[in-house]
Amino acid sequence: MTASLALQQLLNGVQFGMTLFLMAAGLTLIFGIMNLINLAHGSLYMIGAYVAAASFNEWRSVPAALALAIAAAVAVGAAIEIGIFRALYDGDHLDQVLATFGLILFFNEAVRMIWGATALYAQVPAFLSGQISLFGAPYPLYRLVVTGVGLLVAALLYVLIGRTRLGALIRAGASNRMMVGALGVNIALLYTLVFCLGAGLAALAGAMAGPIFTVESGMGDDFLILAFVVIVIGGIGSVRGSFVAALLIGITDTMGRAYLRPLLALIVNRNAADAAGPAIASLLIYAMMAFVLFFRPAGLFPPRTR
Repeated sequence: MTASLALQQLLNGVQFGMTLFLMAAGLTLIFGIMNLINLAHGSLYMIGAYVAAASFNEWRSVPAALALAIAAAVAVGAAIEIGIFRALYDGDHLDQVLATFGLILFFNEAVRMIWGATALYAQVPAFLSGQISLFGAPYPLYRLVVTGVGLLVAALLYVLIGRTRLGALIRAGASNRMMVGALGVNIALLYTLVFCLGAGLAALAGAMAGPIFTVESGMGDDFLILAFVVIVIGGIGSVRGSFVAALLIGITDTMGRAYLRPLLALIVNRNAADAAGPAIASLLIYAMMAFVLFFRPAGLFPPRTR
């Protein structure tokens, strides 16, 4: 347990948190503003990963792969928002859960039909495949770039939501959509734009996570659960809360998986530590969620509009 290893794991946690934030930011906008439980958000993450990996393997162009991944997810997002979700906004959450669960099954089978049942290999671009030295510790350049992209997107979302007219409309729509509609704002178009923004963020997360995780059918399902934990801890509808919560979860999960097992081995025998360590590490984030909700039921940073 050297200082170099601890720094590497901490940076891995930040990188994981930034990937989670990209996923959760779109989800919290959709859930907090549109009051829509979109279980298919993980499928948009998966589509981004598949399209980016297939495009990069074909043309070796990072900009083209990212652009195609985001465009594909936005197109799919717009289609399902207009064709399916508009009929569900005034329904109860059970209808939304059933409809979006059906979309999960559809998209999982669709990617199997298009790319096959086996995992798709996603490569790290050659110019990002090296390592750099941070305080004497080697660290993969690609992971550092993913962290930087997450921070850049967080800054852009802060400006968009807090400093632009579109952001003002989004905040107003989250507070009272009927009043905003009465003032002449096209709520249907606003909701489509918000949904497409969320789809694009999910696709970006999937495209960048592809070379780190496995690109396979259903890859977004487990990530979706973590994204929901993020928005609950941060505060539903709060992008700032999602950012802080994603960092907390990313660091807690990564450090727990890295250090719980050897720490438990100091107390119990190694076999018991090997069995219990990963399980306890997986429970840490849910224990954190329970702790936060006990003291702050609305999350760490509930939106001011609510």
